[in-house]
Amino acid sequence: MLSRRFGLPERLLAILLLVALVDFAANTLLFDRASQFALREDDAARVAENLIIATRAIERAPVTERQQVARDLSSARFALDWQPSGKRPSGSIQLSRLREQIIEDAPELGRADLQLHLKPVAVAGNVSGSLVLPDRSVVQFQTYASDAWTLNAGRILTLMMPTLALVLLAWVLFRATLAPLRTLVRASKTVGSGPPQLLSEQGTAEVRDLIHAFNEMQQRVYESMTNRTQSMLAIGHDLRTPLSRMQLRVESLDLDEETREGMSADLGEMRHMLESLQAFVESGGSRLPAERIDVAVMAQTLVDTAADNGADATFHGLESLEIMARPVSVRRALSNLIENALHYAGNVRVTVRRVDGAAELQFDDDGPGIPAERIEDVLQPFVRLDTARARDTPGMGLGLAIVRRAIQLDNGTLQLRNRPTGGLCVTVCFPLATN
Repeated sequence: MLSRRFGLPERLLAILLLVALVDFAANTLLFDRASQFALREDDAARVAENLIIATRAIERAPVTERQQVARDLSSARFALDWQPSGKRPSGSIQLSRLREQIIEDAPELGRADLQLHLKPVAVAGNVSGSLVLPDRSVVQFQTYASDAWTLNAGRILTLMMPTLALVLLAWVLFRATLAPLRTLVRASKTVGSGPPQLLSEQGTAEVRDLIHAFNEMQQRVYESMTNRTQSMLAIGHDLRTPLSRMQLRVESLDLDEETREGMSADLGEMRHMLESLQAFVESGGSRLPAERIDVAVMAQTLVDTAADNGADATFHGLESLEIMARPVSVRRALSNLIENALHYAGNVRVTVRRVDGAAELQFDDDGPGIPAERIEDVLQPFVRLDTARARDTPGMGLGLAIVRRAIQLDNGTLQLRNRPTGGLCVTVCFPLATN
């Protein structure tokens, strides 16, 4: 309920208020601890005794000699300084309990307006103070207390508490606040790859609105892709019938052999274009489970089939190498790569090897290759590089787009590069099947 009432700005404000509260509590604890600081009885008595002796000696000395007397009475553990007048130094933390403890041993120091405070953290363990002589001159002193260093160390830790608490609280609260956004980011990477996975609308008002809009967008994208796929498949299916009728009519016409063969070739190319279009827009078997297949045997079979048909196709490498993949889509991808190489280059060499825990298939040809700046373009659908290949190329420029989609379906990778000696090298990698 609170997440529905408070948006992101309100939550940030709540974090700031919480930090202020922690800071206030920590500082309150610090000042309370410092004000209650007290020395051991013998240390307090020593400080009181030194102050009584010093103030009496300085008070009785001539004004011109008081500065020197203060220096003479100073020691390594108790430093004195006399000033005829001036502002009395003060610290950020007053040691109230210690003052009371010293005055109990020397009541006359209370009448001298004794003040005590803790020295800065940089001066470890020092307690300093001042008192006023009857002539309004000021005696300043600094002493060393064995327990004061512990207080200063505690002061450091206490001062760090708000920062540490802020980091911890901010990390926890921001993770909780941004959790729905992280879920949204992960879901956005799968948009268009299948039926929409609607996300639960939770979080701040702004995040809930964003997730709601994302869910609606997923639905629209899925419906658009489904409608497009169904439309393209329907068009391809419906065009097969008139193409078949045209083929029959061509064969029944009284035409010369050259004209009949040309028209039959054109009709065959149209069928090939429709088949490529259907292969591109269909699901590609993504809903089918992956199976353990021998990709080396599959590639060798395709190469042998091409060679039996008179093509210049050769196979090298391992005779067996298993992967987990969808047989139909992988066979289609390998077949397209072999056919492309034979059509554009007139030859193909297929090599299968094991590389770093992956199955690698390499397709080499001796054709014209692809301009380096256009390699990425040929992987896009409906792109044909007539300047790099023959202009009488059949199809719609969907061959490599179909190959990449089929390979990525089984977590594979596709790489194209021009060979230094001429021709194109296509490398396909699939993760090996685990035992």
